[in-house]
Amino acid sequence: MSVMNRFLNYLGLQEEEVQERERYAAAEEQEIETPAFEPRKNGGKNNVVSIHSQKSARVVLTEPRTYDEAQEIADQLKSRRSVVVNLQRIRRDQAIRIVDFLSGTVYALGGHISKLGPDIFLCTPDSVEVSGTITEMLSEEAEYPKMR
Repeated sequence: MSVMNRFLNYLGLQEEEVQERERYAAAEEQEIETPAFEPRKNGGKNNVVSIHSQKSARVVLTEPRTYDEAQEIADQLKSRRSVVVNLQRIRRDQAIRIVDFLSGTVYALGGHISKLGPDIFLCTPDSVEVSGTITEMLSEEAEYPKMR
């Protein structure tokens, strides 16, 4: 607003409506116009592309020796990587604590945890879909003993 406009406004010779138009025009000049999207020049074809697609999927294999390593596994999940956790070389009570911790992490991230075998688990973020099941071999061995 110029000095002259302020003076006229002070004296009551200029209407407030004019002032509002000037403010609006000044705000428009300061704005940089950017379109919400720019149409592609590909011959009119509409391609749908997922914004969550990963360039390369990674699966991390871990074999923790202590409970303290559970946080490192959770960090891998937070980075949207799938993790296979082998708990065969850790004490049973520590393994249970790790599974509990990872179950909470996976739940918070909206992912999944699946048992692949005895003391082996697959933890996946929400961007990975796991289908199918792996049956327990122990129950099958009870029905069909090994032949020697």
